[in-house]
Amino acid sequence: MKKALIMVVLLLIPLVSAQYTYDLTLTVYRDGYVNVNYQIVPNEFTSQISLKLLGSNYEDLFVTDESGTPLSYELNDDEILINVGDAQIIEVTYNTPDLTKKEGLVWSISVESDMPVKIILPEGSTIVDLSDIPMSIQGETVEMPSGNQSVSYVLSSSVSGEVGDSEEEKTSYSLIGVAIILIIGVVAMASKLLRKGKKEVKLDKEAFLKKMERFELNDEERKALLYILEKGGRASQAEVRNALGIPKTTAWRMFQRFEKNGLVKIIRGSKENWIELKP
Repeated sequence: MKKALIMVVLLLIPLVSAQYTYDLTLTVYRDGYVNVNYQIVPNEFTSQISLKLLGSNYEDLFVTDESGTPLSYELNDDEILINVGDAQIIEVTYNTPDLTKKEGLVWSISVESDMPVKIILPEGSTIVDLSDIPMSIQGETVEMPSGNQSVSYVLSSSVSGEVGDSEEEKTSYSLIGVAIILIIGVVAMASKLLRKGKKEVKLDKEAFLKKMERFELNDEERKALLYILEKGGRASQAEVRNALGIPKTTAWRMFQRFEKNGLVKIIRGSKENWIELKP
């Protein structure tokens, strides 16, 4: 009897582990936040799938099917249980600060996955160390094999600082002078980031209103676009959502439709997304 029970359990193990396949993409932002994106293909007749998420903090967590319709799920610690329904493809996406760390000028991202993982580093990054031989490298995109992997890199601003130090030695600049230049650069960058949210878009209002007429928009969609237009053509997704009093998932689907139709550009940030009207 015990042997028969063991045989049944052994037969069931591959069925449980093979309930889906997935692609994993990690997009790293300059501040260390990472956008985690799973593209999951459930096997036929699978009604629920269980997925272990990376990290422990999950900001802006969305679970949708191939048409962008939200799917119901339960989140228990780092395990998410998704009700598949009729979905052919399931997308799980969220932001987390838990996968990166910084030591001096060097950033590192670490991930453990039973599937290959594509890691997209910030623009201008330079890879300085890899835990394993990569499957491919193209620009700032590196694909690592399954297992416990890490990629170390420096940002473009850090590289520029190091080049500056080298030139300082050649031209006998003082260390104090270099420090002052670096401080001025940091202050200027911080000022630029503070102004980023207030940036207005060069947009012909009349032309955009005519562009809106080409689409069959409902009242809610028109109000959202007009609100952004009055804000100078750019506003945070949360700001628009709060102004109109609409649920988070409703707003997310609406902005996805806008972007698909060429009405807006979604600028994905580490903590919130911005919506920018397209001329």
